[in-house]
Amino acid sequence: MHWLSVFAAAVLFAAACNLDTVLLAMGYAARGVHLKWSQALLLAGLTTFITWLSLILGVGTARAFSGRLPGLLGGLALVGIGLWLVLDWLRSLGTAEGPQEQAGPAGIWDCLSLGAALAVNNAGIGVAAGASGIAPGWAALANFLVTLAALGTGRLLGGRLAGRLLGRYALPLSGALLVALGIWEALS
Repeated sequence: MHWLSVFAAAVLFAAACNLDTVLLAMGYAARGVHLKWSQALLLAGLTTFITWLSLILGVGTARAFSGRLPGLLGGLALVGIGLWLVLDWLRSLGTAEGPQEQAGPAGIWDCLSLGAALAVNNAGIGVAAGASGIAPGWAALANFLVTLAALGTGRLLGGRLAGRLLGRYALPLSGALLVALGIWEALS
């Protein structure tokens, strides 16, 4: 039963980290830009590597403490990050400005910079998740697979109503996932 808890935490972590990837792929699809399979693998690999490094950093930080304190602090950090995302979304409701779309990748350097930008989003969450006790190997594997799935899902949702709804509610949904994951990790 422990493996199920480890697996579920890794998948929940990866889902929270990849909602922005779905939005990016939706923006590309809406503009007619399609990522090649090699570009998708490059994006998934780069974001996973940086996410894994941040998880390892979180695990190392947790080792400096003893007992349940690292899990509790990491879980509380995840709850804080999640609440911040929800509050940021609530603040943005009053602005008339819509989400900013990035230009599609034209080559390998565009994919590398795009992958690095997506990975930076995962890095802070990864440190907190690693400190809370999420297994870096499982979380990295889940992140890689979920990133590939998120790119495909975003491409499929491109200009559809479901895609526009996900685009509107991705930030609070990601925040809610992080709050749930943080509570789970703090209490387990």
